[in-house]
Order: sequence, then C-alpha cells, then structure tokens
Amino acid sequence: MRWVWAAIVVIALGGAERAQAQTDGLQALETGVLGRGWEAVGRIDIGRRGFCSGALIAPNLVLTAAHCLYDRDSGARVADSDLLFRAGLRNGRAEAERRVRRTAVHPEYRFAPGARSGGVAHDLALLELDQPIRNAAIRPFAVHSQPLRGDEVGVVSYARGRSEVPSLEERCRVLDRDRQGVVTMTCAVDFGASGAPVFAFAHGQVRIVSVISAMAELTGPERQRVSLGVSLGPRLDALRAALESGDQRFIRAPGADSGAPRQMSSGGGARFVRPGQD
Repeated sequence: MRWVWAAIVVIALGGAERAQAQTDGLQALETGVLGRGWEAVGRIDIGRRGFCSGALIAPNLVLTAAHCLYDRDSGARVADSDLLFRAGLRNGRAEAERRVRRTAVHPEYRFAPGARSGGVAHDLALLELDQPIRNAAIRPFAVHSQPLRGDEVGVVSYARGRSEVPSLEERCRVLDRDRQGVVTMTCAVDFGASGAPVFAFAHGQVRIVSVISAMAELTGPERQRVSLGVSLGPRLDALRAALESGDQRFIRAPGADSGAPRQMSSGGGARFVRPGQD
C-alpha cells in the first residue's frame, strides 16, 4: 500500500524562530503498552493503494486533512465508500474498523496541483463513520482551537516505512502561526502523515490543536524541513455544523458505486509554492 501526501511546499517565514526538525525523535508505538491512550488515532485506507492518518474526536467523527479525499491525478473527490478508518492499527490488527457514511470538506478548500500556500489554511475534513466506535479502550480526543508560537506539541502518525505501526513524536515546537491560521512546526513528518493529529499536552490533558497538512522547507542560509498544520476553531465548528444540517456546500451527496475496481494514485496532489505566491 502506498502513502498519500498533499504537498511539498517551499515557503519563507519572515522573522520565524529557527529550530532544526528532529528526525530521530520518533517512538514506534508497537506494543499495547506503548500505544495505550493513542488508540483513537488510526490509519485511513483510501481505496486499494493509498492511506492517510486521522483521529477520532467523537464516537462517529474522524478528523483528517481535506486533500486526503481527492485523487492527485484527476482531482476527483474519492468516493466515501472507498474510505476505511482503522483505529489503533498495529501490525495488521486494528482495535476497531469502520466504513465512512459521509465526508465534509470546508467550502473554501480547493484541491489543485500548484495550489498556493493559502490552501493549507482550509485543508481540513471530517469523516462521519457508518457506525459509532463505542469501545472503552478507544477514547475520542478533545480539541482546542489553536496552538501558539513557542508551544510544545506532539504528533502521532502513520507514514512511509511505518505504515503498520503508529509513531509518536512527543517534543516538537510551534515556530509560527500566520494570519490565515497555517501553523509551522518542527515536527518530523513524512509521506502518509497527512491528516495526523497534532497534540498539546497541558494540565494533564491531551488535546488536538491542529492537523498535519504538508511538509515544507523554509528558505534561507540553511534550508530547514518543517511541517505545516491547520488551525481548528471556526473551521472545525463549521464542518460539525455542516454534517448536522446536511449542508451540501460541504457534503457531496453519496453517488452510486460503479462496482469497478478503483485505481488510486500514490499521491494527493503535489503543490510547490514559492515565496510570494500568496
């Protein structure tokens, strides 16, 4: 199975604090003991060939990146019936698996190769599962509106070379959050980590504060690989409300399944954004 990834983005952050992303800070959650408390993070299988990461924020709702729902080559929206959420997947076994009933994407998100960096700001989607996951071992995560510059955060994701076991990077930092709500972090992410939850750890609570959208490279004397995330707040509130009301600006009505095998591309639409393309 291949990974799904939205973008490699080249950006310039004026005045942003510099810090080197740590690529050796990943801990594989390969046992039940290590994975305890992270069971609500799962892999989203997309057709036969792709995957993203996602996390439960309610028994029937999975938070992920919007670009995961689009075919890279055709730009077509993936059929909801092609999506499978596998909560707590580890070495071929999931704590729970559910098909997807409906999906909601923010109406300001536009999927297109060569999209500008502003597209990251609305790269957010909700998956409504066909049945709620009601399992005492799988507790949906609370959410918080947005992280602040300097905050310490962590990411749990599936990605290239670790598609069967989730990995935790517990100590990365927020470098910046721009006016559009795009969050720049030192987290070490890779292909397949799209949609992965970004966590804040405060006062004994673990809360999702962002979702991974892309990996990026800051320009300057020394190139620095970072990750880009989406702020939640009103964007997530709008998606929740859309699902509750059935707002068709957000939700594509389910179509008839043709029954033909679906050939999913290996990527989610590579975008190369140069400084000044805002």
